[in-house]
Amino acid sequence: MTERLQKIISAAGITSRRASEDLIIAGRVAVNGVVVTELGSKADPLKDLITLDGQAIKPAEKFYYVLLHKPAGYVTSLKDPQGRQLVTELVKDIGERLFPVGRLDYNSEGLLLLTNDGAWANRLMHPRHQVDKEYHVRVRGKVDPQQIKKLAEGVELEDGPTGVASVRLLKNDQSNDWLSVTIREGRNRQVRRMCAAVGLFVVRLRRIRYGNLTLGGLQPGEYRLLAKSEAEALDAQLPAEKREKGSGKRKDETGIAAKRPPRRKIIG
Repeated sequence: MTERLQKIISAAGITSRRASEDLIIAGRVAVNGVVVTELGSKADPLKDLITLDGQAIKPAEKFYYVLLHKPAGYVTSLKDPQGRQLVTELVKDIGERLFPVGRLDYNSEGLLLLTNDGAWANRLMHPRHQVDKEYHVRVRGKVDPQQIKKLAEGVELEDGPTGVASVRLLKNDQSNDWLSVTIREGRNRQVRRMCAAVGLFVVRLRRIRYGNLTLGGLQPGEYRLLAKSEAEALDAQLPAEKREKGSGKRKDETGIAAKRPPRRKIIG
C-alpha cells in the first residue's frame, strides 16, 4: 500500500512528519535510487527501497516514550550546524533513534518529550491540540498586575495574537519576579515573545508540566521512560478527532491506537 513519504519516514521513528517534509525538500530522501523532492510523492514501504542520506529506512520495532529534563545549553534538533550539544545525546544510552516532540529553545530548560513513534508525536504536535504546557518564568525586575492581565488575555505577536493563558505571580524577589505561565499553543519561543510584548525580559524559563506530566524529581539531564498509563493519559487529552484520525486497530506497546504500515512488528 502506497503512503506519503513524510508519513513513512515519521512512522519509522526517524523524526516528526513536519521535519520529514524538510528532509524531502532538501533532497535527502530517495525511492529506489531516485531522489524525491516533492511532498506529494508516495511509496510502498514494503516493496520500495526508501533511503535517507543513502541509508535504508526501516520501521521501528519497538516504541519508546521518554520524559527528559532538558538542561539549558542544548538544542532540540537532530543536527546543529553550529556544533552545539543535542538533546538526543542525553538519551543515547537507550540505543534507539529518538526525536524531540516539539521544542524548547537553546537557553530554556525543563520537560521535553522524545520518542520514535511518529504517529504519537504528530498527534501531540498538531496545531489544533489543546494540551496545557506550564512554564516557570523568571523575569528581570518587578511585574505589575497590568502586565499579568495582558499576558492572560493574549498579546499581539508578529505571527498573530496569542490565545488566552493562565498567568500568576509565583514569587516576589528583590530584583526578579517569578511567573507561572500556562499556554495551549506551541509557537516558537512563544512565552519569551509574550513577555517581551508586555515589556518583560526573561532571565530564566523552565517548562515544568506538559499535560498530565510533570518533571517530578528529575534533575537537569536526567530522563525516565513513560509508563503505559502516562502515555495513554496524555494522548487522551487531545481532541477526539485528532486521536482517531489516521489511527487503525493496531496498538503500540503503550496501548495507543495508531495507524501503522501493514505487517509491522510491535515488541513490548
